[in-house]
Amino acid sequence: MQCYFCNHTETKVTNKRDVGQEVRRRRECLKCRKRFTTYEHIELSDFHVIKKDGRREKFNISKLQQGINRAFEKRPVSKDEIQKIINEIEENLRKRGKEVRSTVIGELVMKKLEKMDKVAYVRFASVYKDFQDVNDFKRELRGLRNGRN
Repeated sequence: MQCYFCNHTETKVTNKRDVGQEVRRRRECLKCRKRFTTYEHIELSDFHVIKKDGRREKFNISKLQQGINRAFEKRPVSKDEIQKIINEIEENLRKRGKEVRSTVIGELVMKKLEKMDKVAYVRFASVYKDFQDVNDFKRELRGLRNGRN
């Protein structure tokens, strides 16, 4: 492993910890003695998303993370809880085969968010369902209140 600071090629691992589906390693450079952290994760085989217009594109976990993180912005939910949701959704999608419809992804996210945080759910739903005005919000909130979602 190359040192992040001085590019020296010899480092030692001072601490190793499993973090979800990743391995976190705390490293120290044997030359400059500075410490840095690396993360390892298993790279799984790719699958494709079938968009609403029929286009196919490679699944991009960062798009999923970005949408979910935005929904939880300024909400009292830890990053670990958010990462757990993302991991569960990705795992569920991978079990579905080589292709999955974008609508399936949206519905999975909404189910998870509804159980965890209603505000995050409404934020995500407003983008996913393309709310046009306040009446769309009211309709969704009525559905939440009545338990229909």
